[in-house]
Amino acid sequence: MWDPRVEEMPVGDMKKLQYRLLKTLVYRLYSFSDFYHARMREAGVHPDDITTLDDVTKLPFMYKRDLRDNYPDRLFTAPQEELVRYHVSSGTTGKPTVVGYTANDLENWTSSLARSFTACGLGRGDVVQVSYGYGLFTGGLGIHYGAERVGATVLPMSTGNTERQIELMQDLHVTAIACTPSYLIHLGETAEKMGVSIPKDTGLRLGILGAEPWSEQMRKKIQETLGIRVYDIYGTSELSGPMFTECAEQNGIHIWGDIAYPEIIDPETGEQLPPGEKGELVMTILKKEAFPLIRYRVGDITALDDSVCACGRTAPRIMRIQGRVDDMLIVRGINVFPSQVEHTLMGIPEVVGSAFQIEVDRRGALDSMLVRVEMSKEAFSDKITDLMKVRGKVVHQLKSSLNVAADVELVAPGSLPRFEGKAKRVIDRRVY
Repeated sequence: MWDPRVEEMPVGDMKKLQYRLLKTLVYRLYSFSDFYHARMREAGVHPDDITTLDDVTKLPFMYKRDLRDNYPDRLFTAPQEELVRYHVSSGTTGKPTVVGYTANDLENWTSSLARSFTACGLGRGDVVQVSYGYGLFTGGLGIHYGAERVGATVLPMSTGNTERQIELMQDLHVTAIACTPSYLIHLGETAEKMGVSIPKDTGLRLGILGAEPWSEQMRKKIQETLGIRVYDIYGTSELSGPMFTECAEQNGIHIWGDIAYPEIIDPETGEQLPPGEKGELVMTILKKEAFPLIRYRVGDITALDDSVCACGRTAPRIMRIQGRVDDMLIVRGINVFPSQVEHTLMGIPEVVGSAFQIEVDRRGALDSMLVRVEMSKEAFSDKITDLMKVRGKVVHQLKSSLNVAADVELVAPGSLPRFEGKAKRVIDRRVY
């Protein structure tokens, strides 16, 4: 462990620490943040009302729109001369989100990743190829400094130039890579075309994968195909960046209790849900000077496990992200997540479960959904009867898992676009 005192802290002691940190944070923001002062007044809550950790539910939520409405820095609670860095997230609509950092914010971010990387077996002697984007995006720099903190050597590749990435992976004896799951699959496919076997011709043993939802089936495929262990990493620009990973157990992402307080809520009612129930993730960052967050509705769908992990760490874990509240498709009244489609396709050997698109349209008054998926090289055939058999199998299994019918289009291996950043799986052509 990187910091056994914190990572093994008894749950009762951690809750006491979290309460002290929350109380201090609430008083600070009520006193020095115009936004939080007004929001708490509107909700009829005063810092004196927070007498236990459970009283966090009395505090109002913070939303993504609050970040956009206060662009660029009206939510900051540190003076500009104390800021040492900005990151800017790309917004799909409107203004992007600007995140400021003090030196302490960067230290907490790096320390969080040092614990996380140690938990999944990364450390001195490793060479880490960082294939996330650098610059305004938080992924590259966050992982870069976390890896250096644990004593690893960093290869700051960023995204793109896949053949060059494979060459340097071999020449510099890279042992770990950090990137999106879809890019690692693309890298493996490119290596195969180059005549390079990742298991035989490189020293790669570990992957840190995130920035997009991915399934347990995709993990299994990557591990079997590339011969490495891969771990889920979680974070968003608003929280600081990628901050938390799984441990060697690969059974949930540890959220360090002295840094953040996670909740799961019903996205419709806002009510807090008990451990084990799936809902929307809400995060309070307990140690953040420049850009504080209390009960921020992240929008990711997951569940919380507060039991002590088999690794001995007591920090609660969030389970694999199932998708986003705002990515959810409603097709004929049924909620559909792209991760459900991937989960189903990954279980069908005749298709490439990681290479698919979902296209939603409206025919008259009814929604229609088309799933376009690549066939595997082994199953690809010019016989119509073989193709119809595979298509029927995919149609049946999708309907069984989604509870809504989807048309299926089988396409040739390698014909769908590959992505160096986050995979774009959904095309929604409906006009509302």
